[in-house]
Amino acid sequence: MSHNPLITIGENINATRKIRLNAPRLTESGDGKKGIHYKSIDGTERFFDLTQVIESEAVQQTGQVPFIATALLNQDADFLMAAVQEQLDGGSDIIDLCVDEVNPYPEKRQEYMRWLIKAMQEKFDCRFSIDSSDPDTIEAGLSVYDFSKGQPLLNSTNLEENRQKVIELARETKSQLIANASGKEGMPDDDKGRVENLDQMMVKMDQAGIPLGNRFLDALVFPIGAGSEYGHHFLDAVKTLRDKYGPEIHIFGGFSNVSFGMPKRILLNETLTLLSILAGCDTIMVDPKQVNARKMNEFKLAADALLGKDEYCMNLITYLRES
Repeated sequence: MSHNPLITIGENINATRKIRLNAPRLTESGDGKKGIHYKSIDGTERFFDLTQVIESEAVQQTGQVPFIATALLNQDADFLMAAVQEQLDGGSDIIDLCVDEVNPYPEKRQEYMRWLIKAMQEKFDCRFSIDSSDPDTIEAGLSVYDFSKGQPLLNSTNLEENRQKVIELARETKSQLIANASGKEGMPDDDKGRVENLDQMMVKMDQAGIPLGNRFLDALVFPIGAGSEYGHHFLDAVKTLRDKYGPEIHIFGGFSNVSFGMPKRILLNETLTLLSILAGCDTIMVDPKQVNARKMNEFKLAADALLGKDEYCMNLITYLRES
């Protein structure tokens, strides 16, 4: 058994990611332009100009700046590579790549996905998750993916009819696969609905011959600001799934979803991550700047030792000796 069982998926290279208009990270350059100062992967100080985007009517109305989508639209590989490096430095094992909000036309999204994967794999040997609600965009990403640099993770499939193709793509390419708990008619109502939907997905993956170790079950995290029961629905589903399917499968959720619309988001994200690990999650999908992946890994190792899941504490001891 590995002494480093917690898998961290960095969630930040996603076209849905936005930054508040009044965020401290948005600053001015010497010539009055507004954007983000950052260091490129070679250590050079750079400035990502967001002036036009910030001045747009949409941003002025919402107060949210779509900085990742802008970088994708501009094919700004330097800024995106710096963002990937930041997540790897924060402890991410896999980097999620999602272009879904970049363009309304499927063919254009596929072009952006192909460009993004090729650009990132030129510089990094880490594993990537190809993330889209459109199976054709996932397939486009797979068409250029360099498998010599690691097994891809396909994000995702569910019970919706148009998402079944992703299971076949995972089977054909021997990729890992995320199945989420969404049903044919929409989102599950509670923990039982989550488990029932994922039970059906397990049957479909059985039929396709997807190895248990290649399966990631996403029990779906909803914002607690929209329903105080959503936290325990997720945690109860995780515990049931772990008890039912054992240690080989991977279980996780997008933990930052829990805090949408709430103050102290980092506190809520980190707390749900800790509770989820205790419930049975072995994978976390987080922003490493908000949730310390290394601390979460150490927590899991210590919890496993204290709960008798780590025989003679060997995983914890090995980790501590090597760290």
